Parts: sequence; structure tokens; C-alpha cells
Amino acid sequence: MDKKKLSVFTFAMINVAAIVSLRGLPAEAVYGLSSVFYYIFAAICFLIPVSLVAAELGTGWSQKGGVFRWVGEAFGGRIGFVAIFLQWLQNTIWFPTVLTFAAVSVAFIDSDTTFAAALSANKHYTLAVVLIVYWTATIINFFGVKMSAAISKWGVMIGTFIPGITIIGLGIYYYFSGNASNIAFNAKDLLPNLDNFNNLALAVSIFLFYAGMEMSAVHVTEMENPKKDYPKAIFLAAGITVVLFIIGTLSIGVIIPKKDINLTQSLLVAYYRVFQMLNVKWFGSIMAIFLAFGVFGQVTTWIGGPSKGLLAVGKAGYLPPWLQKLNSKGIQVNILLLQASIVTILSIMFVLLPSVQAAYQILTALCVTLYLIMYVLLFLTFIKLRITKPDVERAFKIPGNTLGMCVVGGIGLIASVVAFFFGFLPPSQIKTGSSLNWIVMLIIGNTIGVVIPLIIYSFKKASWKSNDPGDIFEPFSWETKKAEDIDDI
Repeated sequence: MDKKKLSVFTFAMINVAAIVSLRGLPAEAVYGLSSVFYYIFAAICFLIPVSLVAAELGTGWSQKGGVFRWVGEAFGGRIGFVAIFLQWLQNTIWFPTVLTFAAVSVAFIDSDTTFAAALSANKHYTLAVVLIVYWTATIINFFGVKMSAAISKWGVMIGTFIPGITIIGLGIYYYFSGNASNIAFNAKDLLPNLDNFNNLALAVSIFLFYAGMEMSAVHVTEMENPKKDYPKAIFLAAGITVVLFIIGTLSIGVIIPKKDINLTQSLLVAYYRVFQMLNVKWFGSIMAIFLAFGVFGQVTTWIGGPSKGLLAVGKAGYLPPWLQKLNSKGIQVNILLLQASIVTILSIMFVLLPSVQAAYQILTALCVTLYLIMYVLLFLTFIKLRITKPDVERAFKIPGNTLGMCVVGGIGLIASVVAFFFGFLPPSQIKTGSSLNWIVMLIIGNTIGVVIPLIIYSFKKASWKSNDPGDIFEPFSWETKKAEDIDDI
């Protein structure tokens, strides 16, 4: 019996579930109504191009490897390894930021919001929660995917869907109940204020909201008619995602004055304010528990996910044997321990930087800029392979031939490059200390992120390649051609 094909709606929901997260909404609520512009602009210039490009690459080069396979086909194994390493590294840096939100959620289980706000702003408290939760989730992953999958499934439902629907409902109730809105819904406010480029620093984080669409490209071939159905699914997923983000962001902005918005706390504060109006303040504690569990489920899943991709590439001879070590459950324990060590070191920034908000934002900025380097490589890969390998069969191909390639690839590439440079600007909305220190830290972080995989690659040895038949990694087409040319000599 043929495997049941994915419908347009099902595929769209897979993407929505993978992307939608609530933790970043307060950062965009600072922009008020102009956040609508940023969400739509980033969707058109980044979300949709990434999705379309990843689908074409994924169906043209569907062998094991993902981003490593695609970029490696265009620019060689060295650059391909940089791409997959950046994908893994940005995910590792992302953990302290999402766990900061978990620390805030745990603090706000106490309905005394004044105490909860003070506790969640305490750097030592945040550091302790981040490390305890992360190492707990890492240990859970040592026992295999069954346990982590169960936590993940319920975490998404309880920690994202329910709180998301709730904050949207509360925002709508607050606005239409005659309360004074903290956002003036004037059409002129839709356009952003570009007088100060630093105002754009938080808006760049929207690119991180939309990142990850390339992960779902592997499922394109499971659709009945990819060429027709995939674009429909992507535009549907993009539309739903943008609407959810916009309404959720505006809900927070309507309830909380701009001057009082805190990047890590305002979602919880918004719940409590409206629930108190409804005389059910204790519901705020329930939302805090849901959100904390949701983050735990999300982290438990993502701890093991991207590292498996890195492991697969490593077994092809790109990582030393000690990083390929598996435990009795088949889990990549040494990669997870390395990952946890990096998270621990990065988390110390909560103590060194001026505030929890500052640490949260600089780590978010580092995530964005590292990921955008990978996306620049992705768009360059798409353009090069379209030109050099036009005859490779693709189940999905961006329509429009050369024009389609230039429009989609060009828009995505330009947007990624511009967003990358704006990511280095310290946000004017929060205190981050010295602007020079901020920029220097990001430059150092990005340099390290690119240099480390290049160093690892330079030490690559034939003995690093796994001999296990299950780890066979199909060679790149240029490697096969090179071998054929040698045989012909």
C-alpha cells in the first residue's frame, strides 16, 4: 500500500508548528503597529524565499546531509561543513535565550508579579535555572528519543498552542472591552521609524522567528503534486504564521505600555493584567506553568535534533572519532556534552552583562547573525546550482526559469546580507552597556563560528570516516566525476 501523501494543509501545519514560538513577541511589541510592517516584510523577503529555495534543493539533492549536501554540491565539502556547523552552533547558542524565557515563566508561577519580575531579572537566578533545565534535558536525551519525543509532543501543545491562543483572546477581549489601548491604530504608524538605525536591531530578530523552514524541505516528496501543492502549502503556512505573530504581538502591545515592555517578562505580565481584570488572576500561574513546560519540551527536542545532522556528517569523515561516540541507546553523547559545555560558558554572560535583557538580546543577535551566514550560503548555492546543474531533476522547481531564480534567490540573498549587518547594531530600546563592546563581542562570536569548522576541516583525516555500512554517505557528484576522470587516465 502506498504511503499516504501529505495534504497542503497538513504540510502547512508542520511548518507552522516548527516555527511559531511566543517568547520573542515582546521584543516586537516595542514597535507597536509598525511591527506589522516588519513581520510582512521579513516574510516576503526571507521566509518565503528560504522555503522555496530549500524545497528545490531538497528535491534535487535528496541524499543524506541536508544543508551540508546542498552547499557541498555547489562549493565543496569545506564550505558545506561550515554551513552545517553554523546550523548546529546557532541552535546551541539559542538554548540560553529560550531558557531565559523558561526562568521567567518559573518565576511568574508566583502570582505576586512584583516579586516575580524582580526574581526573573536576577542574573544569578536566571543562570541557575538555565543550567539546571538544560543539563536535565541533556541527560534525558541520553536515554533515547522515545522519552524526549513524548515530552516534546505535549510541550508543543501545552506550551505553545494553548498560551498562544490565550494571549490572542485576551488581547482581543482587552481591546474590545473599552480599555485604553496602548497602541494607537493609525495607518501612518504602520511604517517604521528609520530616523535611528538602532531601532531596527530588535526587528532583525524576526528573521530568527522565521528560520528553520529548510528543515521541512525533506518532506516535499511526500506530497501528491509537489510542483503545485508545495507553493500553496508554503504560502498558507507563511500566512498563518504571520497572522499569529502579528495578533500575538499586538495583543501584548495593546495591554502593556511601550515604556513598560520587558523583552523577557511582558508576555507573562500581559496574562496577569487581563486575568486580574477578570478576577481569575490565578490563571496567570497556570499559563506560566504551561509556558515553562513548553520551553522544556522544545529544548528537550532540539538538544538531540540538529546534533544528529552534525553526527551524520561527522561519520562521513568530517569529525574526529571521539565526537562520533554513541552510547548504548545510539545517542551522540560527546556531541551533546560539548553542546552543554558551550551552553554553560555562554550562560555566564547573564552575570557579566548589565542585565538579563542585555544577555538575552546579544545571544539572540549572535544566533541571528550566525544563522544568516548559513542562509547567505544557501541562497548562493541555489543560484550556482541552477546555473551549473540545470539538468538535475527537481520534484519542485521555482517557476520562472532565470527570472524566477533571480527574483527569489536575489531577494533572499540581499535580505539576508542586509539583516546580517543590521544584526550588529545594539538596540536603542534596552541598556546593553558599551556599543563598542556589543559590536566587538558579535564580531568575535561570528568569527569563531566560521573559523572553528575551517580548523576542524583542515585536520580532517581518512581514518575519521566510519566503516559502518549504516553510516555510508553518498559522495558529492563532483567527487564521483573526479573519481571517473582518474579511472579514465
